[in-house]
Amino acid sequence: MARTSTYLNFPGRTEEAFEFYRTVFGTEIASPIHRMGEAPAAPGQPPLSDAEKRLVMHAQLPILGGHVLMGSDTVESMGHRLTIGTNVSVMLEPDTRAEAQRLFAALAAGGTITMALQDMFWGDLYGALTDQFGVQWMVNCSAKE
Repeated sequence: MARTSTYLNFPGRTEEAFEFYRTVFGTEIASPIHRMGEAPAAPGQPPLSDAEKRLVMHAQLPILGGHVLMGSDTVESMGHRLTIGTNVSVMLEPDTRAEAQRLFAALAAGGTITMALQDMFWGDLYGALTDQFGVQWMVNCSAKE
């Protein structure tokens, strides 16, 4: 089922933040926390330090009314830059790849693609962009069509 979530980025404090939100909302983290060390290195990327490998690549926590907070740590050695105030993205999870492609293309018009929509190592179609109004969007589709 399609859903929209809020994606948060933190400078190495995602796990701490999600533990705080877990106690606030009285819910449990929805799946195991994934670590940066689980991801394959991108071509030309320097190896991650042991500390960077322990950083959060992805966490998700249901809060109210079916809404889910998702989050990850920023890793400067991977080119991630965090500016408090712009560390929030709207995550769209459409039911079909065609809808994911349509939404991505429409939102990218006049904006900037930060990661092209593509098949990812976790098995989903994923891309990220900033629209013409400065809003950050992520599109992730698990349908395999």
